[in-house]
Amino acid sequence: MLTQNHIKQLSFLDRFLTLWIFLAMLAGVFLGNMIPDMDQYLDALSVGTTNIPLAFGLILMMYPPLTKVQFSKIPQIFSKPKLLLVSFFITWIIGPFLMFLLAIFFLKDYPEYMTGLIVIGLAPCIAMVIVWNELADGNRELVAGLVGINSLLQVFFFSSYAYFYLEIVLPFFGIKGLHLNVSMIEIAQTVGVYLGIPFVLAILSRTVIIRKKGEEWFSKRFIPFVSPITLIALLFTIVVMFSLKGKMMLSIPMDVLTIALPLVLYFAVMFVLMFFVSKKMGASYADTAALSFTASGNNFELAIAVSIGVFGIHSGEAFAGVVGPLVEVPALILLVKIAQFWRKKWFTSPL
Repeated sequence: MLTQNHIKQLSFLDRFLTLWIFLAMLAGVFLGNMIPDMDQYLDALSVGTTNIPLAFGLILMMYPPLTKVQFSKIPQIFSKPKLLLVSFFITWIIGPFLMFLLAIFFLKDYPEYMTGLIVIGLAPCIAMVIVWNELADGNRELVAGLVGINSLLQVFFFSSYAYFYLEIVLPFFGIKGLHLNVSMIEIAQTVGVYLGIPFVLAILSRTVIIRKKGEEWFSKRFIPFVSPITLIALLFTIVVMFSLKGKMMLSIPMDVLTIALPLVLYFAVMFVLMFFVSKKMGASYADTAALSFTASGNNFELAIAVSIGVFGIHSGEAFAGVVGPLVEVPALILLVKIAQFWRKKWFTSPL
């Protein structure tokens, strides 16, 4: 049964979310440095390139928002083809090229970090975007549809994008081209773990619980009960991420900042561009938020898996991939706050 404590807890977490995020980051750095071999212990809890605690946190974090998605409404996103086309153009054409330019400009003297950043830019976010969209009150059905389409596009086109940018475009800037051999099966496995599992669990939950208890019970009892799990799992995931790389962050902080700067610029430019283009096209706030967070985030899980598999776990490319989500969390939390501020300023309707 849903109690007042659950409601208060969720409200309390929401109200001070930014504080909890930074405390979780500090806690992770502290644990990573104070507990002997903490990073090695967490690294050992991996299957291939998938870290089990991180995967658990991400899956648990995405499950509640996905249970709220009315999957029967997802086809309705195709009723706005112009908005979708603009979204895919910004996400898949402008996004990778912008990250490529930022990597060249800021990291040309650090070729491994530069390559890692380019790899990050090749695939839009298919995991954390669901959480950021939820926190910003975006359109759940729209973001679920976009995430599903982007997942398929990544499976089919990630390797081609990698070939185009690293082997064809890179030499035009006076840099030796690189060969990145990544199979569709490897990408599909990563997508399946981080997106497929929570999607299947959410669909099963909706189907089984609504059939047995009814839609009203599902909406008024089950959804409020599981909703706080998203924020709790987010904090857990942050602690694990920063515990894994706490020593790294303190040992070479300037390298972290060097990689962080172009990433922050990327998040900001992509979010603002998509937000104002969507608004200019007459999109509602909910649609604008969903489109903006989809455009601004990246699939760091895939980037890390690819970088580790191709360049090695101790490579600069893998290091850049790991720094990515450490930067994304505070940056996207700030963008959630900005989205909510712009919502009050420019949108008369809450949707």
